[in-house]
Amino acid sequence: MPTEKQIAANRANGRRSRGPASVAGKTRASRNSYRHGLTRPDSTANFLAKAEKLARRFAGQTQSGIVRALARDAAEAVLELARVRRIKVALIERVNAFGGLVPPKHFYSNMQQVRWCQAMDRWLTGLRRSAPAQPMVADPLLSMPLEEPHRQAEAVRRVLAELLKLDRYERRAASRKNRAIGEMTRAKAKSQTS
Repeated sequence: MPTEKQIAANRANGRRSRGPASVAGKTRASRNSYRHGLTRPDSTANFLAKAEKLARRFAGQTQSGIVRALARDAAEAVLELARVRRIKVALIERVNAFGGLVPPKHFYSNMQQVRWCQAMDRWLTGLRRSAPAQPMVADPLLSMPLEEPHRQAEAVRRVLAELLKLDRYERRAASRKNRAIGEMTRAKAKSQTS
């Protein structure tokens, strides 16, 4: 049986962990699922043509509508899985080429940026004799190793958090593919025995 102190601590922790409270935070969090475009299925003509061609290969010569529908589901899942993996590779290549996913910053910290802006304001209002030095771009490529295996490893390390976020989409597509192929195989076997 929990004590009164534990109950109070649980309630306090529960009040703190309910997501963003500000309007800006809620807006940003509401767009999380659209970040990579993987929440919405691909419905381009090229994707549908590839899916149909792959579904015909999966279904074979069967006349069963159920098998063909399951083959279409499996084909779409296979193509979705390939799409997620292409995005993962593109992220790694981008970090390998540019040193990071975001453009290089001019300041190493927010405090440095604030101090520069304050100095610029004092110069513009006449409280300072000379303009502050222009900030140098903090180039993330400077800290990237030059040798290829080490450079690739560093790129993966820098993008690992994003890759872990994409893992959810990859697991969902793989699960959908495995389920559809299993059901299709059972439906094919059932239609051949009857």
